[in-house]
Amino acid sequence: MRALATRGEPPEAHGGASTTGSVPDWENVRQFIEVVRRGSIRSAADHMSVSVSALRRRLANLERQLNTPLITRHTDGIRVTAEGQQIFDAACQMETAAFGMMRARDATAPDISGEVKIAVTEGTGTFWLAPRLVELQRAYPKLLVNLKCAMSPADVSNLEADLAVQLVKPDSPELKVVRLGFLHTMPFAAQSYINTYGLPTSLEELKRHRLVLHVAEQTEHEALFRKFWPDVPFIGTVALKTNVASAHLWAVAKGAGIGWLPTYTHFIGGRIVPIEIKPCFVSDIWLTYHPDVARIARVRRIIDWVRDSFDARKFPWFGEQFIHPYDLPKAYRGEPLINMFEGFARADSGICQAFARKSRPPLT
Repeated sequence: MRALATRGEPPEAHGGASTTGSVPDWENVRQFIEVVRRGSIRSAADHMSVSVSALRRRLANLERQLNTPLITRHTDGIRVTAEGQQIFDAACQMETAAFGMMRARDATAPDISGEVKIAVTEGTGTFWLAPRLVELQRAYPKLLVNLKCAMSPADVSNLEADLAVQLVKPDSPELKVVRLGFLHTMPFAAQSYINTYGLPTSLEELKRHRLVLHVAEQTEHEALFRKFWPDVPFIGTVALKTNVASAHLWAVAKGAGIGWLPTYTHFIGGRIVPIEIKPCFVSDIWLTYHPDVARIARVRRIIDWVRDSFDARKFPWFGEQFIHPYDLPKAYRGEPLINMFEGFARADSGICQAFARKSRPPLT
């Protein structure tokens, strides 16, 4: 009856074969690995974009195939049984070998063609790397770049991405980790906001203004607010908080409040004005990838391109030293950046005049 009930359906639609003692279906094993790593069925299902019920069927099928319980369910997640831990350890070795086999396969292709997955923080991916991809893809028309813009660090060990650009340094010893540069951020506001609420000139005045915070996995805006103003109520001071960098930028640019943005945003953000007070912050920008993928021609080319895109000799705002946005035009010697951001910003004569200003008060 089972054969008739599932005729015409792919095996994955019903979790694969369920014969006890048969060779486990690899997809069942892979999803079991993800459940253990995530600590809950729901979290793993969300990460893999599958339904909770489908994932539960996969796990039940795997337990029948192996004839042993692998996990127990609890209100706060799952627990791995002793047998499940042994299966998990063996499965991880299988996964590592499979990924190694895939990397070896890809390394045999000498030409710059095929797909390369880049994981990058959302703001940097949207406003810095994406516009620069145009020239790269003109040079390599057979190259498909899969740009994954998200604030969660990607697991490059498990090929979620071939390489990742992130603000959190990975701690895996098997990965290659390179500091690309530094991300300097300072407070900005729209001219429309300043016209309405005035321009703060000190940290004490700033806490009486409306703030826009970027609250995401690789940012600490909310924690910094608590650190600098532990007694200031969140409600009434913070006008908006968002987990999306592009929404954060546009909220500031449209006058919702004052927000901390990268200094280079001045080139792409249109009508925003740097606020001449501290605090200003700096974060490391990290490039991470598995050493084996560097032997793949297309990935090696993308790695070189990413490193070039953050080269402080070309783009001084990524250097270790803080450079005020008004001083960046004097420090930058490359082609006009506005050409890379058509559609995102337009030239503003008031800002251009501000660029030419030779003196300004120091940050307070």
